[in-house]
Amino acid sequence: MAYNELLALRIEKYLFEMQIDFIEKKMFGGISFMIADKMCIGVMKDEIMLRVMEEFSESLLEENHVKPMNFTGKSSNSFLFIEPEGFASETQLKRWIELAIDFGNRGHVKTKKKKKE
Repeated sequence: MAYNELLALRIEKYLFEMQIDFIEKKMFGGISFMIADKMCIGVMKDEIMLRVMEEFSESLLEENHVKPMNFTGKSSNSFLFIEPEGFASETQLKRWIELAIDFGNRGHVKTKKKKKE
């Protein structure tokens, strides 16, 4: 199992309940939920991969069971990993999903400029 499918179903269920338009996409060896064409929340192994507004990331990183996402040796201010203890209850999980929905609705994705040939 590359990612926790039960956790993915919990996230998907809440997104449906909230009537959020989303697309599921396999990426990074896990699954991601795209909201407004932005990767907002996903599951990698047993952790939540979460994208939040940058103004929240610093305070969220001070919480237990939250760590920066780091794939390339460089962490991003708006991408976080949440360990399983941080979303054990439905209330905890819904909080993370709501932060992801907020990013989907308000967040801006920086795109790399293409080099001119």
